[in-house]
Amino acid sequence: MNSPAASIGFMALFIALMYMLLIRPQKKKEKAINEMRDSVQSGDEIITIGGICGTVVKAKGESLMIQVGADKVKFEIMRWGVSRIVESPNAAAAKRAKADDDDDEASENKKSLPKKMKKPAEQAEAEPKKTEPADD
Repeated sequence: MNSPAASIGFMALFIALMYMLLIRPQKKKEKAINEMRDSVQSGDEIITIGGICGTVVKAKGESLMIQVGADKVKFEIMRWGVSRIVESPNAAAAKRAKADDDDDEASENKKSLPKKMKKPAEQAEAEPKKTEPADD
């Protein structure tokens, strides 16, 4: 069993396993981060890797001009310094509109269900609470 072919096969299997478990997920995560950084545009609220929160005023090439604080101080950072996008105003409005539509549909579905189909918690809320007389 100590043949050279078995040793080489074991090493190849070990390298393939290491690639699948370590290198491939790291590359996928790095690609997602780079796409996020490339998608930063004016109006987005961001957090830098240093923990500074601000709004992007101008995006040009590899640098971003951000506005920070109540005094509206502006300074320039590099794109690679963006940790995450908090939420752009347009995306926030779209999410709120979608959530409102989903809530409307959910409330319509609740109304159309027969009483037998309602959840026990909803039935418990609908029943009046019984109060026990106090023994004095």
